[in-house]
Amino acid sequence: MQKNEELRFLFGENWDKFIRHHFSQERLEISKNRILEFLELDNLRNYNVLDVGSGSGLHSLAMLKAGANSVTSFDYDEKSVATTSFLAKEHGNQDWEVKQGSVLDKNFMSTLPSYELVYSWGVLHHTGDVWTALDNVIKKVGRGGLLFIALYSKDALVEEPEFWLNIKKKYNSGSVITRRCLEFWYVIKFELGYNPLKLLDFLRNCWSYKHQRGMSKLIDIRDWLGGWPMEFVGDMQTVAYLEKRGLELVKIKTGEANTEFLFRKVCLDAAE
Repeated sequence: MQKNEELRFLFGENWDKFIRHHFSQERLEISKNRILEFLELDNLRNYNVLDVGSGSGLHSLAMLKAGANSVTSFDYDEKSVATTSFLAKEHGNQDWEVKQGSVLDKNFMSTLPSYELVYSWGVLHHTGDVWTALDNVIKKVGRGGLLFIALYSKDALVEEPEFWLNIKKKYNSGSVITRRCLEFWYVIKFELGYNPLKLLDFLRNCWSYKHQRGMSKLIDIRDWLGGWPMEFVGDMQTVAYLEKRGLELVKIKTGEANTEFLFRKVCLDAAE
């Protein structure tokens, strides 16, 4: 079902480390507030939520804590499913269901109902077929429902996409030493700009990074370098694609590697 099986970043191992070493109530509250802020909502009461590619499960839990009627989380990566399930057992309730499945699997997706909010942050471009993934996700948004997604934008890149695709291939096919060297190279080149005087600023950024989405800077660097399969898409390319399928753009946030989009479904497409 998933493409590029021969080379795949182990996202679940990354998220397991994040939860074991970095999870806190403070990060959970930051994540909850960040999601509500982007949605421009005070809470998620009356929303049934689908989290596509739940990863660590932090955002699923945040949406549950934001008052969602129910949260359904699923991920292709079994370790991500286990990590999300751990959070659900420790901090969730009966309104949170965790599943293993692929967004590219139409049979699996057909078992899911429609939702008032479908959420997928930084996931669909890692499936190996971003447009099929988007098509399958769209079908899970009920009429008048919201779709909150984040996709790696080729518009935000200074280098050509092929530059990063080659780095990601090297990272995934390399040894542990190769990966640590690439992480060190990334920090030196892109975080410090080869200027050691910026080290203190970088460390401050690592400390404050959790306030963006409750995440970890170093974990996200590994996710960025290792994330494979990988596709970059243009911001307006994404908007045009979804508008043709019955969604209207409510909000867009650019300027970072991931562009965030909020769409509302205004009509059902022909496939439904």
